[in-house]
Formats: sequence, structure tokens, C-alpha cells
Amino acid sequence: MRKYAKFSIVIITFLLLYFPIVVIALLSVNASQTGVTFTDFTFRWYQEVIQNDSLRGAILNTLLIAVTSTVISTILGTFISIGIFSFKLKYRSKLILINNFPIVNADISTAIILMIIFTIINIKFGFTTMLLAHIFFSIPFVILSIIPRLREVDEDLFDAAIDLGCSKFQALYKVIIPSIKTGIITGALIAFTMSIDDFVISWFNTGNGFDNFSIWIYARLGRKTFSPAAYAYNTIITVLTITILIIYNIKSIRRVNDEKNN
Repeated sequence: MRKYAKFSIVIITFLLLYFPIVVIALLSVNASQTGVTFTDFTFRWYQEVIQNDSLRGAILNTLLIAVTSTVISTILGTFISIGIFSFKLKYRSKLILINNFPIVNADISTAIILMIIFTIINIKFGFTTMLLAHIFFSIPFVILSIIPRLREVDEDLFDAAIDLGCSKFQALYKVIIPSIKTGIITGALIAFTMSIDDFVISWFNTGNGFDNFSIWIYARLGRKTFSPAAYAYNTIITVLTITILIIYNIKSIRRVNDEKNN
């Protein structure tokens, strides 16, 4: 009986997680403009992802912000993490606690605070302010992903590299960073995920007609200008994500098997 209960809970959980994805995928091939009823099968909305100028622009803006903020926040987060870990334990714990504040803080509070700061320093709202906002809220997640990996690195490894003839930069680049590579990759993926689907912080820190996808879809929900091409875009992103995860897992399994065989 307990076995069936566990199995039922797992099934229900997966249904709750994947049902919205399946619904969006079905809406992306539904010929109906409203999506209330399924009228006919079509790939028209996938074509419109490219043909709709405003949607295409919003998608390109989203990817530009996400990729740029991910690269910058990953680089900064990596060096900040290494800097934090260079402190003594009591100071390190306090710095990590400070880093966690933006993570647990409400998005609306972060958005308003950043908006006020950008207004005070008189930065023109648009691409620059949205990019800075995304970098700001991404860095703590990168640090949170890298710190556990740094805890696993031998503290004498850096000094050993120096003793063997490496400069401080070489020891950092050739020894420390490769040792925390998985944490850096994890942090980058989280930063990219947080950026590509952010709405609240983006909404308060954009301007001059610069829209990402979340702002674009919010501005058109319930209006005649809304296009089901938005469903097609979401489906494409989901399929790409699942494909990348499958390929990564397959390669990881093969690598583990090769290491066992050797």
C-alpha cells in the first residue's frame, strides 16, 4: 500500500510540474488565436516568432541581456567568491550571510531599490539599467554556487602552486578555477535562468521602449495584439533546454563509465 502511495505522489508531482508545459506546447500548434478551443493543427505561430518584429525584438533583447549579464556576473561572482574565501572563517561567514540577503529579499523590493538608485545617479533607463539590474541580482546566485566548491578545495593548493613556480594569477587561473569549474558552470546556468525569465526587476528598470520577452507578453495579455507565437517561443526554449540536459547527462554517464573502465 505504501509503495502505491509513493508511486501516486510521484505521478501527481510530475503531472503538476509538466502539465503547464504540455498545455503551452498544445497552444503553440493550435490555429485558434484565443486558444480557448483547439480548432486546427498549425505551425503558423512558429513562423511568426521570426516574422513578428516586436516579438523578435523582445526575444533578441531577452537573450542579449541574459547572455551579457550571465557572462559578467559569472566572472565577477567567481572572483568575489575567491575573495570571500580568502578571509578568515568568522569574516567569511559574515560575508556569505550578507551575500544571501539579496537572494531572500523580495523581487519587488530589489526592483524598487535599484530603480531609485538609477534615478538618483541619473542613468538613462533602458538597456543599461536593465543589464545592471540583472547583473546585480545574478551575482549572489553565482557566489552561492561557487562557495561550496571552494570549501572542497585544499587550502594549501594555492600555496603549493606558488611554491612550484606559478605566479599568483597563474595559480588562480590554472589551479583554483579548474578546481571549482562545476560550481562556476552551475552558477552561470542559474544566472542565465534567472535572467531570461525575470519580469518584476526588468519591469521597474527598463525604459525608452526596451522590452524583454516577459515585459512584451505582459503588455499584450488580454489585448488583440497578443500572439500565440509567445507559446511557440516558450516551447522552443523548453525543447532546447531538455535537449541540452539530455545530451549533458548522456556525456556525464559515458565519462563516468569510461573512468570506471580505465
